[in-house]
Amino acid sequence: METIIKPKSAINNSRGKKFAKTFQKVISLKSSASKIASNNGICMLNSNLKVKEDPFTTDNNQIKANGNKNEDNNTKARNKAVMEALMARLFAGVTTIKAAYAELQMAQHPYNNDSIQAADQAVVDELKAISELKRRFIKKELDLSPQITIMLSEIQEQQSLMKTYEITIKKLEAEVDIRDSKISSLKKHLEEFIAYNKSIEKKLNSSGSLSMFDSIKFTLLNPTHFVQFLHHTLRSIRSFVKLMIREMESAHWDLEAAVKFIHPNASFTKPSHKNFAFESYVCITMFEGFNYPNFTLQNDPLEKKHQSNQNLYFEKFKRLKSLNPKQYLTHNPNSSFAWFLKSKYLQLVHAKMECSLFGNLNQRKMVNSGGYPDSTFFTAFAEMAKRVWCLHCLALSFDEDVSVFQVKKNARFSEVHMESVTEEAAFSTSGESSSSSNGSDSGEVRVGFTVVPGFKIGKTVIQSQVYMSVVGSPASQR
Repeated sequence: METIIKPKSAINNSRGKKFAKTFQKVISLKSSASKIASNNGICMLNSNLKVKEDPFTTDNNQIKANGNKNEDNNTKARNKAVMEALMARLFAGVTTIKAAYAELQMAQHPYNNDSIQAADQAVVDELKAISELKRRFIKKELDLSPQITIMLSEIQEQQSLMKTYEITIKKLEAEVDIRDSKISSLKKHLEEFIAYNKSIEKKLNSSGSLSMFDSIKFTLLNPTHFVQFLHHTLRSIRSFVKLMIREMESAHWDLEAAVKFIHPNASFTKPSHKNFAFESYVCITMFEGFNYPNFTLQNDPLEKKHQSNQNLYFEKFKRLKSLNPKQYLTHNPNSSFAWFLKSKYLQLVHAKMECSLFGNLNQRKMVNSGGYPDSTFFTAFAEMAKRVWCLHCLALSFDEDVSVFQVKKNARFSEVHMESVTEEAAFSTSGESSSSSNGSDSGEVRVGFTVVPGFKIGKTVIQSQVYMSVVGSPASQR
């Protein structure tokens, strides 16, 4: 007899009616039924069950009246019912053993000796009961009430299934606890790594590596000093760009549209390279006016500076390079650096951008009125602006003129004036000379846009950083 395994809550109405009828019969045969043994919380059917009367047994008088044919039919029906009851009892026993085995496995981790002993005993008892059924069946001594046996077998099977479900739930809960523990451990490691990375970044961005400028005289300055502080400045710019992109993503910006707005026809070999477009935007804004004192645009180029002015700019550089920008601004609210910070912030972070990122214009209003917000975004901007300003003061400290330049779009790569921000683009440019010499420009790698401008200190050229991209036709290069 095939038994469908369902939780108690899933027993349908028909089965409930069947149980009700069966219980009524059990009540009427109560004096003839054997006891139900209980082991390990599971109802066990006693295989020695003997009943003098059975619902399948018809009245003897009726059998005699109907003849031997009816007697044979009733005997077959009874035998069939007994076999179905026997199979139900065996299936219930198997389910009980399965539940006990599951409990035995569960008790291994963590080790629970009492639960192991109880589960082991339940398996032994059930095997003994099944063995006794086998012995009685072979010797044809099997005498049981089919309907009562089926009912008790179903009860035993449902109890065993519930026991299995409880063990499974406990196992899943234990796995969840283990996963939660691992997640907590990983979060802790992540926080430690983030803190460690921040400490490393702080050391890299600190002015400790710039201690050489504390004792040097401005008359001994050379382009190497400028390049060293330029790299120090670019680290801050890139850190701010990463923060700005994260804020854009949090505000659900369409970064594709933003990139097209900055460089409309730019093509990228990798999606991650689009970050260079935002870095280009920040550098173009921050270095605009770098050729003029205090970033003030004038009609005439920068004239030759006097010795006293050079010394003055170098002293500004030495004083500000190691200071916290907000502390300096608090004590010098009317300084040229304060004006520079205000103008560059209002130029770089326009009103629509700030409103989209932060939901209001509070920072803009505070900066415009001479205040300095405490947000992480503005703190990163202030540090970047301080380094750009210090680089500007350092440039004005040289005896030779320092100027900034950008590379035009679609220009051919030149190792004298440029370096590629991507290694693969730099390598690909070496094989393009043959195509250009043959007069074919199709598929040639050229400058897509300038990421970081270049500088000239007298006759010394500090390479600009450019993003190289493939141009499709000569028309697109004009």
